[in-house]
Amino acid sequence: MRKRIIAGNWKMNETIDESVALASAIKSSLFEIDDPEVVLCPPFTSIARVGEIIYGTAIELGAQNMYWEQSGAYTGEISPPMLKALGCRYVILGHSERRGLFGETDAVVNRKIKACLENGLSPIVCVGETLEKREAGVTREIVSKQFTRSLAGISGEDIKRCVIAYEPIWAIGTGRTATPVQAQEVHAFIRSLIAESFGREAADEVRIQYGGSVNPDNAGGILSQPDIDGALVGGASLKAESFCRIVLS
Repeated sequence: MRKRIIAGNWKMNETIDESVALASAIKSSLFEIDDPEVVLCPPFTSIARVGEIIYGTAIELGAQNMYWEQSGAYTGEISPPMLKALGCRYVILGHSERRGLFGETDAVVNRKIKACLENGLSPIVCVGETLEKREAGVTREIVSKQFTRSLAGISGEDIKRCVIAYEPIWAIGTGRTATPVQAQEVHAFIRSLIAESFGREAADEVRIQYGGSVNPDNAGGILSQPDIDGALVGGASLKAESFCRIVLS
């Protein structure tokens, strides 16, 4: 059985003090929870303090992005060893906001995924289509291209350390959410892509999250689907009560 994984992507929100308060509140409610797996992904400025707060619990620490080089003259970037030294286990890569706002291509995401894995970190790899593409009926084509190109050259063993996050771009921060049936259809398709590329054993082990305006009211229906193994939560992860309700759904 795949253990569900619920990750909170705080994006560019929360000062250090606000992050401390949020992490502390989540910790107090989820201190003894180890199933589902819970991951907090604060902004870079708060990673160290959040890590201190959740240390000794089952809550894992993650980052929202990273560069692929180990070190060097890359002003403004953060390397895999830096994140690992802070206690990070996960890194969100290929988020639609990174792709859309900052021009990250599948090739860039691929380099980051490889560097992530080489440094003992686990990537949360995001894929998803725009509303225009969904209405054009090419969701599978878009998701397949992103999946194949982003994960090119990844081994069958390394894919098992990855989490795939299906995030329909039209549902991120819009209040619109894919229905459980819509989400399940794409998740099942992604699992078939994993099987084709890496084998049935890997497909049975890799966890696939749903992301896109997940909240306490819709989480139960989404998470009840057979191929949906968790959620990548945005806005609802900024309130301890709502995030904890999703975890406990």
